[in-house]
Amino acid sequence: MQPNPIRTTVIGSYPFPGWLEFASQNLDQFGQADIEEMIEDAVVAAVHDQTTAGLDVITDGEQTRLDFNLSFYGYIKGLQPNHSETRKFGPPAHDQRGKHSIVEELTAPKGLGAVREFERLKKLAPAGPTLKASIPGPYTLSGRMLPNERYKDRYDITEALLPFVRKELEDLVAAGCTEITVDEPSMSCYAYKEDTKRFVDIFNRTVAPVVGKCRLSTHLCFGNFKGRPVGYRKIHPMLPDFLDLAVDEVHVEMANREFDEIELIAEFAQKMDVAVGIIDVKNYYIETVKDVIERIERCLKYIPAEKLAVAPDCGLSQTARWAARQKLTNMVAGAKKVRLG
Repeated sequence: MQPNPIRTTVIGSYPFPGWLEFASQNLDQFGQADIEEMIEDAVVAAVHDQTTAGLDVITDGEQTRLDFNLSFYGYIKGLQPNHSETRKFGPPAHDQRGKHSIVEELTAPKGLGAVREFERLKKLAPAGPTLKASIPGPYTLSGRMLPNERYKDRYDITEALLPFVRKELEDLVAAGCTEITVDEPSMSCYAYKEDTKRFVDIFNRTVAPVVGKCRLSTHLCFGNFKGRPVGYRKIHPMLPDFLDLAVDEVHVEMANREFDEIELIAEFAQKMDVAVGIIDVKNYYIETVKDVIERIERCLKYIPAEKLAVAPDCGLSQTARWAARQKLTNMVAGAKKVRLG
């Protein structure tokens, strides 16, 4: 059970400052020392916004990740960009994200970079909030890799990536990380048509070495590339199998779905804490404190306060920073009012 009732948390990502967006498109003009300085400054900005809002749990805002999956691909040997497989024109959507061909055995000799991110966060964050690391699970991580003769399908690729993620989780715990989210939105997106028991087996084998050694959560959403969903946006196909996920907390997307299936959080609450997405990261309507209070009270009809956390639906990287900042501030203010009765 979580340490505080109605804990306020985030998923992982946070908007880049505008200058980092520019710099990331012109990296050839910067030296390595310049780049490291920019990254630290960006993490400081992300931490500042989160701590100013008053969150109980913060992250580094994933300020080193230019793409949810593809940034990790830079750590994996055996991949080659395959631009011919990617749609380049038309409305922005998930199929415009880059794909990669597998050209040799997949290896990750230097890990996946999450430990270095966490060490930087420890150095730059103030005392007080819980520091959380996040990393994609192997099924989600496999999503932009193309099968070949060696890796016949997505599940073969997933099995090749699983040891990399598992080792990164072990190394995060060894580095002192006490809270980790394993992001598996691909599992929630495809639960309606894939074998959910197989998903649970993959997930539980991935996290097995760190179960009980940190507060472990998983993030299940329906996609947010360029502010757009990609999956079938229903929770019921995940049940009952996802109740067997070896986690302390599950995050579910609710605000963007108008709290459809909110009653199903009661089923999750029998096995784990639930972080409910009560802030819509795809909408530029700024939820008021009153909105937040009403949404939390709605959740409390199905779950006790000591098992409830509140968060945005997804990471905030696709939301403008000014909006993200105000949304978080109002979320925390509303949660505090409900706690105080």
